[in-house]
Amino acid sequence: MRRRELIGFLGGATAWSLSAYAQQPERMRRIGVLMGIPETDPSAADHVAALRRGLRERGWIEGRNIQIDFRWTTGDPDRLRAAAKELAGQHPDVIVAHTINPGIALKNETRTIPIVFCIISDPYGGGLIENIAHPGGNITGFSNLEPTMGAKWLEMLLEIAPRVTRVAVLCDPKTAPTAAAFAPPAEAAAHKFAASAFLAPVHDPSEVERAMMTLARESGGGLICPPDLFDWIHRKLITELAARYKLPAVYPYRAFVAGGGLMSYGTDPPDQFGLTAIYVDRILRGANPGELPVQAPVQFRLVINLKAAAGLGLNVPPSLIARADEVIE
Repeated sequence: MRRRELIGFLGGATAWSLSAYAQQPERMRRIGVLMGIPETDPSAADHVAALRRGLRERGWIEGRNIQIDFRWTTGDPDRLRAAAKELAGQHPDVIVAHTINPGIALKNETRTIPIVFCIISDPYGGGLIENIAHPGGNITGFSNLEPTMGAKWLEMLLEIAPRVTRVAVLCDPKTAPTAAAFAPPAEAAAHKFAASAFLAPVHDPSEVERAMMTLARESGGGLICPPDLFDWIHRKLITELAARYKLPAVYPYRAFVAGGGLMSYGTDPPDQFGLTAIYVDRILRGANPGELPVQAPVQFRLVINLKAAAGLGLNVPPSLIARADEVIE
């Protein structure tokens, strides 16, 4: 073969090789997601959309370079453990844990697969991590509301409903072990206003109505709902009963107020869930989860429902309305 022909052949082969390499599909990465809510929850689609949007913004597209496997739970411990075991058994590149119980279930299944959690109020107290700044191990993520928020909610509740003197902190310690931690700060704050606050544990919908009936037997009853899976799943029931028994209530999320509740101050769960894409992206690109500090929320929203206030006979202070991010009329 002549020298010129050989050079042309080699040049063509090199060009073909580079072109073929460029056409090779990206390596598919697998992401497992263990949800703490059922797929039928009205917020489920928003959670999924937020995660996919966050991943897409960072170059991770389903069907092209990532595969996402969701598992949904309903609070049943056996189903939760089975779902965690199944996800870990698939050996994904990273797993997202939504709320505290899925996080604990996944930690019990694997100490090697990276786990990114979200919407967990006290990941340290809940036993997920050893340190906020340096989590260590295979787990990190995005924390939710701190227990000290209990005091803030108590003050806001008394601001919008100054006749309230007895406040129940309604939650199910089984479905959200960290939810009860919001009660002590609320109790401490209540003493400053000559009021009282106490934990009101509930475990099924019938207990919710009994708790509210008991609270409403005397005047001055009020309600705080901390970030609790039970409260979230039964938010429609809780807001309806609070209206029926004329109990002013403050909630952690806007969804309660959009459904008829009086007032909320806190984060947005789907948005918080979408933040996990930040750490999922970094881990897929080689970051060590144990070296990624746990991130606290920086944005909080105050939402007030004037129709609900009118139904409770409350006149919302103009100063509170002025501070609100959203007023529902």
